[in-house]
Amino acid sequence: MILKPFINGQYVDSAAETFTPVYNPSTGEEIAKSPCCTRGEVAQAVAAAKAAYPAWRDTPIKKRVELMFNLHRLIGENLEELVLTLATENGKVWSEAEGDVLKAKEMVDLACSAQSLLMGESLMDTSTGYDTTLYREPMGVFAGIAPWNFPAMIPMGWMAPLAIVCGNAFILKPAPTTPMTSLKMAQLYKEAGFPDGVLNVVPCEPDAAELLLTHPDVRGITFVGSTKVGLHVYATAAAHGKRVQALCQAKNHALILEDAPITRTAAGIINSSFGCAGERCMALPVIVAQESIADKLVAELVRLCNQRKVGPAYDKTSDLGPVGSAKHKAFVSGWIQKGIDEGATAVLDGRGITVPGYENGYYLGHTILDHVTPEMTVGQQEIFGPVLCVKRVKSFEEGLAVMNANPYANGSVIFTQNGHYAREFAKRTDGGMVGVNVGIPVPVGCFPFSGHKQSFFGDLHCHGKDAFRFYTKSKNVTVRWFDEEEKKNTTVTSWDGSL
Repeated sequence: MILKPFINGQYVDSAAETFTPVYNPSTGEEIAKSPCCTRGEVAQAVAAAKAAYPAWRDTPIKKRVELMFNLHRLIGENLEELVLTLATENGKVWSEAEGDVLKAKEMVDLACSAQSLLMGESLMDTSTGYDTTLYREPMGVFAGIAPWNFPAMIPMGWMAPLAIVCGNAFILKPAPTTPMTSLKMAQLYKEAGFPDGVLNVVPCEPDAAELLLTHPDVRGITFVGSTKVGLHVYATAAAHGKRVQALCQAKNHALILEDAPITRTAAGIINSSFGCAGERCMALPVIVAQESIADKLVAELVRLCNQRKVGPAYDKTSDLGPVGSAKHKAFVSGWIQKGIDEGATAVLDGRGITVPGYENGYYLGHTILDHVTPEMTVGQQEIFGPVLCVKRVKSFEEGLAVMNANPYANGSVIFTQNGHYAREFAKRTDGGMVGVNVGIPVPVGCFPFSGHKQSFFGDLHCHGKDAFRFYTKSKNVTVRWFDEEEKKNTTVTSWDGSL
């Protein structure tokens, strides 16, 4: 199957000379070819968005929200097909793929609240007889560069609906290895009644995508991906006068204090560390355990891992699916070996696992590397796979210091029953999203996704009120009216033409 970009409300044939194969990670089979759209096709998408913008900007907010309600309904009606598409191209197990789509739907929910979230502010008599009102206005064309690991939630949740409901037109560059979900959802925008050109989806390689960072008609960029690329996107787009949100890598840590209940804590860690095969920026790839309970905790983690079924994404009984690609499987496997070479103890080693009937799939089993020390790179850099590192510390203070030494700060977690330590942790951790006995502290859509340090570059975060500020500009209007009394006391004479 040859996929087509979605430009100006239509799926169009691409003039691309090269195509990226899209594989089913569960089987290793090629299921589609994604066009590497040309710079000319990216420019065509920008032109379509620019042409659609004036009429969409002037569309009343009530109408824009009505169309978002239509989209919300259509996602629900097409949920099964969207989940199957996502699970097939990405490898998430069914429940996780469904969660990915439902998180996109949650952000459309937020977009449906735009009438109140886009309200400005006003103040009478800012000076005698002067009133000032702040309005929030759309800006034009925005673009999003999406990663492969969340094909629905990120491009069609964090990005497109919020930019569009604000009155902007949008261009999405999906990941070339997982474009099918976004392309399917583009059709739902069409069915919901959004005008042609308001949403455009163009799969392309970095060279063509670079045009989005420099094109004068693109006002801002939302990027999700690696820190190396994120820094390039941030520097390049900002140098061309654009707004930028760059959400980047992570290495989230959890501090496990000795008073934490072992069974419940271990269950929370398993879900956080191995859900989505560890391929999420809010995964929990490192735990920092107090030495007094570390052995007992690791034993419980091993026991729970051994109960989980590794299998294909669309088997609803699978607990752990494949990783995203053959290349990524090799990458993660290399990190496991590097951790062992650095001195970590492989309590569980998921390499070499085989799923009967799916021998060509990209499977890695649960992996736990114990006794990871601060100098080991395996405990510092993002692996993005089903690998859990265990660091051991003597105290709360030592654990907090180990966590804050990491260059990334998307999220951080503490498991404890001690309110004092929980409060101190929330105040002093570098993590932008903090969990207290919550393994994945991703906030609901009305709060921002607030990473820090090398995990985020920009001023305004994704979703929540930050997103509505990012996708709009503020305009202050100050008004003064002359009163009737002043008019009565003003004598107006006509000019007789003399100089």
